[in-house]
Amino acid sequence: MEICEAIRTRSVVQFYYDGGLRIVEPHCHGVSKNGNELLRGYQTGGYSQSGESIGWKLFSVNKISRMQQTGEIFPSNRTDYNPNDKAMISICCSV
Repeated sequence: MEICEAIRTRSVVQFYYDGGLRIVEPHCHGVSKNGNELLRGYQTGGYSQSGESIGWKLFSVNKISRMQQTGEIFPSNRTDYNPNDKAMISICCSV
């Protein structure tokens, strides 16, 4: 499943990352200054190493596995979404 397609259609996704299943509203996919692919998303449930399973997260795409759409749609951007993500020097797609 392509990340940009999920962002374009505002599809909630789930994937395994750092030892657990995450449920995420994907907002932005881009590249860091180090050349790593990143996904900025709002995690709404699932596992979190930090214990904070809800909130904005930055995911390294190369650590994401088994991503799939959940069938849910998120209707709009989160109010605190920042389209000028400083973690990325290049944006592939965003909401």
